[in-house]
Amino acid sequence: MVALSTGAVLAWLLSVTFSALVNVGDDVHNVDLAVHDLFLVVAFGAIILVDWHGFLWLIGRRKLGEIIRLDAAATPLIWGGLAGLLATGVFLSPHLDNPMTEFKLGAVLVLSLNGIMLIPLMRRLARLPAEARFTDLTRGQRLHMVACLAVSQLCWWTAIIIGFINAES
Repeated sequence: MVALSTGAVLAWLLSVTFSALVNVGDDVHNVDLAVHDLFLVVAFGAIILVDWHGFLWLIGRRKLGEIIRLDAAATPLIWGGLAGLLATGVFLSPHLDNPMTEFKLGAVLVLSLNGIMLIPLMRRLARLPAEARFTDLTRGQRLHMVACLAVSQLCWWTAIIIGFINAES
């Protein structure tokens, strides 16, 4: 987890650093913004789908085996979309001196690290029987899962809302 977390922090730092150095024209900016939004749809759409199905498992409406398969299918979309967001964010000329932008960038870093913190739990869940229920988890596992879900949603929505507010100004 240390290597993945270090990689996430370095990718985030590179994106933020290069965004301060790169200046593009309006045409490139507009195309990049469209691509950035597409990466957002891919990553956040996959997050919403996995979180929704996880919630349905939590209340007994889905089986764990379904959640594990869905998570495995969505993981490349989530991480690929996040990587695309970091790459395209370089060309968006963010106002790094704006406290809202700083808060948004912090939310992106936190959501990345939060996703990495979910990996060990998802590996443990994958070893459970496909019929396992949320209540079969230990108290710590349940708390870990709910906390990561809450942090994920809070950070994604924060980054999205601030991004759209900043795009208007």
